[in-house]
Amino acid sequence: MRAVRIHEYGPPDVLQVEDVPAPRPGPDQVLISVEAIGVGFAQTQMRRDIFAAPMWQPSFPIVLGGDLIGVVAEVGARVTGIAVGDRVGAYTLHGAYAEQAVVNADTLLPVPSGLDAAQATVLPSSGPIAAGTIGTAPLAQGESVLVHAASGGIGHISVQLARLAGAGLVIATAGGPEKAAFVEGLGADVVVDYTSADWADQVRAATDGRGVDVILDSVGGETLRRGIGLLAPFGRLVFYGSAQGGREIPLISPMELIGLRKVTGFALSAWRNARPAQYLADHEALVENLRSGGVRHHIHTILPLADVAEAHKIIESRAHRGRIVLTV
Repeated sequence: MRAVRIHEYGPPDVLQVEDVPAPRPGPDQVLISVEAIGVGFAQTQMRRDIFAAPMWQPSFPIVLGGDLIGVVAEVGARVTGIAVGDRVGAYTLHGAYAEQAVVNADTLLPVPSGLDAAQATVLPSSGPIAAGTIGTAPLAQGESVLVHAASGGIGHISVQLARLAGAGLVIATAGGPEKAAFVEGLGADVVVDYTSADWADQVRAATDGRGVDVILDSVGGETLRRGIGLLAPFGRLVFYGSAQGGREIPLISPMELIGLRKVTGFALSAWRNARPAQYLADHEALVENLRSGGVRHHIHTILPLADVAEAHKIIESRAHRGRIVLTV
């Protein structure tokens, strides 16, 4: 089968399409024939070895992970409730950039047969992360929310789910007028250009100086530090990514939180394990919203697996809106 492997960390050109033996599932795993793969910013960090998550400890050669949609081709000996031919989605740290992938059976989500594969790539991680961060805050009816990186694969879903959750004011950060118009079209009330030196002042002004109730931060670095200062009394910042800081996660002093502010972290695996019923309910709601048009999953471009390096270049240029998808 074809798979995209890297043998060293580096620029997008280290991604090489190679012929490799097909993987076999273990007792608690399934083999998936892949239809589509969602490519995120995290995979570009993995490729450069600056991904901040402690569970990222691969050895070469590496097949990068991501969101995948496909059909079950084989099930492990201990797997129950899943059959060959089932259409499923999964997120995996390793092995997604390939014609076939092995994943743990307990991480699978059902994917309706009528849902387009590229559209369905929102289901394994970006949609659940958007829903989970809002639930972790939690965002209450009428509260204000600031969504960072709002034109990206997760951010543009977060804007829509925040609106559906009853946010009274949705503020978004995005770079440039084209992305601002895109995010406004998804329901943001105020869009601030994060490249402006006074972006934080603009956010504060949008709340009439009160501050924001909830911040969803996938950027980290100095953006996180400034975000703490933007929180209203009893405001909550949910940190779930480090696009700006990479492995440089800023230290937070308790003195920064004495204004009745809270900072918490979010990981999809932790949310799934701690709130399994809510995780499944979020999935079902997202499927229905995709079907009804209540949530729009914007696909910036669809590329064949062989063009994976181009997909990474687009993401790193930060020129895209929504999701980049590879098809197999």
